Amino acid sequence: MAAKQETVEPKIPEILLNSGHKMPVIGFGCAANSIPPLDEMISILLKAMEIGYRHFDTASLYGSEEALGKAVAKALEIGLIKNRDELFITSKLWITHTHPDLVLPALKQTLKTMGLEYLDLYLIHWPLRIKEGADPVKLEEGDALPFDMIVNQVEMNVNWQQRKLVPFCKAKGIHVCAWSPLGASGTIWGSNAVLENQVLKDIAASRNKTIAQVALRWIYEKGVTLIVKSFNEERMKQNLQIFYWELSKEEKDQILCIPQHRGPVGRGDLFIVKNGPIKSVEELWDGDI
Repeated sequence: MAAKQETVEPKIPEILLNSGHKMPVIGFGCAANSIPPLDEMISILLKAMEIGYRHFDTASLYGSEEALGKAVAKALEIGLIKNRDELFITSKLWITHTHPDLVLPALKQTLKTMGLEYLDLYLIHWPLRIKEGADPVKLEEGDALPFDMIVNQVEMNVNWQQRKLVPFCKAKGIHVCAWSPLGASGTIWGSNAVLENQVLKDIAASRNKTIAQVALRWIYEKGVTLIVKSFNEERMKQNLQIFYWELSKEEKDQILCIPQHRGPVGRGDLFIVKNGPIKSVEELWDGDI
């Protein structure tokens, strides 16, 4: 039997960040193995706004910044949104620019590409930097300026539940945002392990929900924001239909028993290189893999 879906799309709830800004708890992911042509991508993003998405997650690496910027401009032009501040837009600093002298130029380039005056959130894409040739300068005490960490976007799904990180961040006032909440099936960095999980299949069947809805609802109930990507209109709608029901304690206990393992990119294998400072995945994650 096909999953019965809600007919009314609810307004996406928002969470209050420690910066005082509000962020919708579901974001529309703008990363893909292959980004569609510009006009097609703009149409997809406009459809997402029409459906109800107000939080969009892109990055300089993704190649979708321009399309998102043009979609925002078009949405304002046709009255789909009244003001830019109706949207929460995130982009990211790539590892080629994680140097004090390169951050601001990278941000300015992103804003220029998108035709925007500001971003709502600018993330460090990966906490690593590509070496330019010279050894890094050793910082002395007092050399670095303190700053508040507001959002930590990490891999999180039922197969990697971030059981230590989520409570740690919560205690520090840092909001956790999940990428690959469905396991990034069909991409070079993900797998179909989440959508093929038997526990989720059983819960979805008993609830008359989709497997994706169960997976997303579980993350939402953890108090974590999620970034989910689908360019299929029906699935775009389904991924928002997670707010009028709850998982039972028994169902959550079943999900808690799912064996844990990181996805291929989340493990960090691509950062383990012969002459690099980190020699193993175990060293990268301090044994927490």
